[in-house]
Amino acid sequence: MSIERLSTGVRELDAMLEGGIPKGFTVAVTGEPGTGKTILCIHFIAQGVSEGDKCIYVTTEESRESIITQAAQFGFDFSRGISEKKMIIIDALMGAKDEWSLQSLDVEELVNKVIEAKKALGYGRARLVIDSLSAFWLDKPAMARRYSYFVKKVLFKWDFTVMATSQYAITTSEAFGWGVEHIADGIIRFRRAVRNGVLKRYILIEKMRQTNHSLQMYEIAILPGKGLTIVRPVDMRREDISLPRHIMERIQRAAERREAEIP
Repeated sequence: MSIERLSTGVRELDAMLEGGIPKGFTVAVTGEPGTGKTILCIHFIAQGVSEGDKCIYVTTEESRESIITQAAQFGFDFSRGISEKKMIIIDALMGAKDEWSLQSLDVEELVNKVIEAKKALGYGRARLVIDSLSAFWLDKPAMARRYSYFVKKVLFKWDFTVMATSQYAITTSEAFGWGVEHIADGIIRFRRAVRNGVLKRYILIEKMRQTNHSLQMYEIAILPGKGLTIVRPVDMRREDISLPRHIMERIQRAAERREAEIP
């Protein structure tokens, strides 16, 4: 059985995924701040624009203008994509009054605005980035899994393949991305570490259904004019960059307490 796959926009990552992400999947892109999540999402949308997909980028932690500027640094002209009605950037940060801005971080408002944008772009295969989805439950983390499932269930019907980012810091006792990972069809995890006084970034495909994906961890680089680049496989165990066990246990206990409080 042939599976239709969407290119991530990073050739080496596609090879690690047997050609890309299966159409219709929701993929959690998780990791600490500054590890490369947004850059991967920019690649994913830029690739979609080049292939004629209907592309929507929801930004909650940067302005629309910031995403356009970042894309330009890697050679992607998002301004042109918007003017040619190939993509829409929904700004959930600045609270502007224009057509493609959200006034609040409300998950139902998010879904309605994404559907409205899809209708504006027209019929066809669609790509959606929500960067980050975890922002929608920062003040109510107990709802993370429920909100994630709602977004996945509704938007699947609109022919979307979704990248949803979530971030955590290993110094915290909770991970706001917990809900996304539970409902995701795939998980691409970014991590960072300091080696010999130099910041290193890594990528690992932890899960991708219907895919014999690579289990190897890779060092990555983010290069001007090029973007996310796979540098080399690294000789590390998955445990070397996974969240520490005591942090995972605290996250699990906190999640169980929150769910017990839901009526």
